[in-house]
Amino acid sequence: PKAIANRIKAKGLQKLRWYCQMCQKQCRDENGFKCHQMSESHQRQMMVFGENPKRFIDDYSQQFERDFLEHFRRSHRNTRIQANVLYNEFIADRHHIHMNSTKWVTLTEFVKYLGREGKCKVEETPKGWFITLVEHDREKESKQAAREKRRRAEEAEDLRMERQIRRQIE
Repeated sequence: PKAIANRIKAKGLQKLRWYCQMCQKQCRDENGFKCHQMSESHQRQMMVFGENPKRFIDDYSQQFERDFLEHFRRSHRNTRIQANVLYNEFIADRHHIHMNSTKWVTLTEFVKYLGREGKCKVEETPKGWFITLVEHDREKESKQAAREKRRRAEEAEDLRMERQIRRQIE
């Protein structure tokens, strides 16, 4: 019975305050988190983090952005939605990357970043920030890239032929 009760308690989302992203460990309370911080495995993880913190933060940021946009693409492809509502849906998955382990301190900062990068259309209203996913036609982009690559290859081939003809003339 105790093991079952513990499993049920651990099932849902817990307070973000007691989550360690490096170890991907959720603690139930302050005491549990304090004990976790003293553990040998956590200390090892923090030593690794200390060697190159920028790399870890950048990795978490990229992963968070990718997962967030993927959730957006799957659940609200062509709709305008309040950023906070979308974020709350996203964090309902307890295995998500937490925003406080990324380079963005607030959701507003992250939303503005998405707007600057052209990944979302961003609007600030009295009711909050609203975002709409900007769909980039991947097929169209890949065809464009292939055409460009073919054009460059043809130019290089023309240049090679021209040089060869000049050498033969000389």
